Amino acid sequence: MASELRRSLDRMRYEVLPVGNARVDALDPGSTVTVTASPARGIGPTIDFTERLAAMGLRAVPHLAARSIRDHAQLAGVLDRLDAAGVSEVFVIAGDAAKPLGEFADSLALLRAMERMGRLPARIGVAGYPERHAFIPDDCVVRAMAEKSRYADYVVSQITFDPRTINDWARDLRKRGVGASVYVGVPGVVDAHRLLRIALKIGLGESTRFLRKQYGAVSKMLARYTPEELFDELSPQLGDPGSPIAGWHLFTFNEITKTVQWRDDLAARLSGYADRPA
Repeated sequence: MASELRRSLDRMRYEVLPVGNARVDALDPGSTVTVTASPARGIGPTIDFTERLAAMGLRAVPHLAARSIRDHAQLAGVLDRLDAAGVSEVFVIAGDAAKPLGEFADSLALLRAMERMGRLPARIGVAGYPERHAFIPDDCVVRAMAEKSRYADYVVSQITFDPRTINDWARDLRKRGVGASVYVGVPGVVDAHRLLRIALKIGLGESTRFLRKQYGAVSKMLARYTPEELFDELSPQLGDPGSPIAGWHLFTFNEITKTVQWRDDLAARLSGYADRPA
């Protein structure tokens, strides 16, 4: 399984915030980099940063937040810019704005609008929730996933720290007829105390308890979280043809340099294991 995990490190997706301190130059050429969208700043910075990444030779994937796009005209303008930049993949979300800016209340509305316009991008990702959504009832989440899945090439899971929860959810998606691949959403190398605050803010119940158990001691809370234990638990799924899990999606919180260094160190250790005689 070390060899499967080692190969998966070269295919990881990196999520970044579209602000000036994102050290994207630390990433390998051709890396897949997704760019978040902020309800406070609007869709503009997301598209600006996506164009910059594409010009650097990275595989840029903007988050198209439905609630931050005003109307069909603005959507067409966004898609025109992405086409001009050579960007053919998007990650479609509802967004965190309390109220829609205009015509699109959720990700499904945006997907349908692009379909009516005849402008669905070549590759589309959507979000999935292994735990209860903080604001949306479970039956609505399940129904929305079923409707979005016909557009989706892949699903990225919300942050979840418990590998059993992720595995059960991913297999349940497959049982419900969702054939899209799953990328497991995990934090990169992040201060554990900061990560706990983020988990509380976005309403991760089970994961918050799991994280507190793992990093509850004061000494551990001063450490940095890495996803290595979760990778170890889930890596057998990478070689299982019956599993929908295809790889990893790292929420870097712009701690890109530290995350890449950790990845390189892990890759070197895994390569050493693979080279050992049986």
